Amino acid sequence: MASSSAGFVAGLTAAALTVVGFLGYRAAGDVPAGPGTGTSPAGASAAPGAPGPSGSSGARRAPGAVPEVSGKGERVVYAVGEKRVWLVGAGERVRRTFTVTPGDVGPVPGVYYVTSRSHAVVGTDGTPVEHVVRFAAAEGVTIGFSAAAGKARPAPSADADVPKTGGIRESREDGTAMWEFATIGCRVVVLR
Repeated sequence: MASSSAGFVAGLTAAALTVVGFLGYRAAGDVPAGPGTGTSPAGASAAPGAPGPSGSSGARRAPGAVPEVSGKGERVVYAVGEKRVWLVGAGERVRRTFTVTPGDVGPVPGVYYVTSRSHAVVGTDGTPVEHVVRFAAAEGVTIGFSAAAGKARPAPSADADVPKTGGIRESREDGTAMWEFATIGCRVVVLR
């Protein structure tokens, strides 16, 4: 009985390792090629003339063109340094691009997926927001796109403990477009 149990456990272990390897391979396929490394958007150094961390190269990108280093397929692309977002649909068609205002805490470059959404909530800064699309967390703060739906509360006094915000604010029109595009599981590629 002991030898058949050992064989069974060995078989399960081999199957589990195969599944983990396959999932790792699939996940690696979603990571956009990074400058100089070919594997990560946060690559260390770029080759001369290669796209930079924000997807730019020596030759300028056409206005509104999505950075090539953002990968392929339907996705949201957020270039932190440019404060710009692209909604990329089927066939690599840019459905919309717009500027945003980042919060105090931002995501590190990488590939994320939309994890939750809320139609209307109050942001950590007290501002009513709508069309909240969350995809990351950093420093204990949830990060996501949202549109201000009302007036912000007055600024707190200088000695008040002000909470950090992870809201990446967009206009209400852009927020509606994001809400309609970025459903649960939608890929979000963050570039520097």
